[in-house]
Amino acid sequence: MSGSSTSDQPARSGEERDGPLLITEDEELLDDLLRLCAAAGALPEVAHRPPRRTAEWERPPLVIVGADCAARLSGAARRAGVVIAGRDADDVAVLRQAVAIGAERVLALPEGERWLVDRIADAAEGAGPPALTVGVIGGRGGAGASTLAAALAVTAARAGERTLLVDGDPLGGGLDVLLGGEQEKGLRWPAFAESRGRVAGGALAESLPRMHALRVLSWDRGAEVAIPPPAMRAVLAAARRRGGVVVVDLPRRVDGTAAEALAQVDVGLLLVPAELRAVAAARRVADGVRAVLDDVRVVVCGHPGAGNGGGPAAAEITRLVGLPLAGELPWEPGLPDDLARGLAPGTRARGPLARFCAAFWERVRGVGGGAAGVAAAGAVAADAPGVGAAGVGVADVVDVADGPGAGVRGNDAVDG
Repeated sequence: MSGSSTSDQPARSGEERDGPLLITEDEELLDDLLRLCAAAGALPEVAHRPPRRTAEWERPPLVIVGADCAARLSGAARRAGVVIAGRDADDVAVLRQAVAIGAERVLALPEGERWLVDRIADAAEGAGPPALTVGVIGGRGGAGASTLAAALAVTAARAGERTLLVDGDPLGGGLDVLLGGEQEKGLRWPAFAESRGRVAGGALAESLPRMHALRVLSWDRGAEVAIPPPAMRAVLAAARRRGGVVVVDLPRRVDGTAAEALAQVDVGLLLVPAELRAVAAARRVADGVRAVLDDVRVVVCGHPGAGNGGGPAAAEITRLVGLPLAGELPWEPGLPDDLARGLAPGTRARGPLARFCAAFWERVRGVGGGAAGVAAAGAVAADAPGVGAAGVGVADVVDVADGPGAGVRGNDAVDG
């Protein structure tokens, strides 16, 4: 038998991801499978039969069994992610064996090569939980959604999370400018405008500018201000497969592209200034967002001159907008000057913005064993804010069941 075995695998370069376990003695089939693993950027293990130890059988993200060895799986413990590959997908004996072992698919090569490459890459990249994805939307123009999105991403990255910040608002001026990194080398959105299908998550991240310990997908200064919905879908799916945290700055108008982004968001934060006109505008924005995303929460924020107490209270704002409260974010007087000097949002450790973001992520990390642990939370039940439909949800993390004024407060995160 040609090819590698579990004892003589080629050395890893560091670029390959953990790949599947290949079980076959068919030399021609093995050569094809090794080629497909290389195309997916994954380094496989090769064996003649299932491993005897349960841990070694269950560890690979995917097991690809040659039709010649399918019968040897009799008696093996059932596990997810088993594919049988051969030259004839209609072989009755192989199909019976696939049913017996619970294989997810029987495929023939070369017809099934494209599917198998994607399956190998997905298994390798998706070995861990998907990224917790937070979308930030302004209730009105100038509410500060981009600033909050950037601050959330910077705070997560500084806490050690693998973080990617996505600029989903083509008319926002560019998050790279907000972060002082417009000169940083790396790809911007126009380079991904033709993306379709599957994008490699690792390659995506490595191609983007690195700023403040996180990766940023922003806009360039060109005239192109539109990304087709399939490109948004492909890019965000790749970002989520990397795990960690993804923060998306979203536009207020939900078009086809924004809808694709919202479809992959776990929790949306609608930033609403504490003033009546902003509340009226936010209600319209909320209606559009809720058509796509179930879990949307209000962040009531201060604004210049808000210290006179003339604005509506947070409880009244959430009632008028019709969404639960995620928290309150007071106005930070020195923030505009900080941004003008090139400081990233949330840099002032004791400022309201930094405190709010730190409290938000601390609560997220405190449930489900980490930020990514709540990424798959279900929609929040309409009659029970703070309770996820599938167990512990993001709502449980950012809400406190003490009444309508509960939630994360920018003034309380450090001392409270």
